[in-house]
Amino acid sequence: MRIDLTDHEEPEIGLVAMIDCIFFLLMFFMLATTFKQQTNTKPRKELAVQLPSAEAALVRAGAADDALVIGVDRAGALFVDTRPVTVQELHTILAREAGADPQRRIRIDGDRDASYQHIVRVLDLCQLDGLTNIAMHTRN
Repeated sequence: MRIDLTDHEEPEIGLVAMIDCIFFLLMFFMLATTFKQQTNTKPRKELAVQLPSAEAALVRAGAADDALVIGVDRAGALFVDTRPVTVQELHTILAREAGADPQRRIRIDGDRDASYQHIVRVLDLCQLDGLTNIAMHTRN
């Protein structure tokens, strides 16, 4: 196809169309890399909870390493050190820990979408067994 240019018209490159194509390719590659799933063969040692964020958090190096971790997921299921437990089993574990050391550190990892009632239930069990050194784990 021949383009007939009259009166010394210079050919123009359509920058708008080129910029649209560049943005389209950029968005395509951004979305394509976002949905890539990582295949992890290592077993996870973390709880499947999404921690709430805190505006100001006290960070102490090595302070929470010896704490008994109690996890609460969004459905209210309880975990002790990533192992699922029932309410009765949690009560037994807390009574045993309180008997051994009443100042035992307890850390509650509650999912940000968990009902407040599930967290209060864990706090009540800790109070019932005389454990008062309790911390809530958040994201910074």
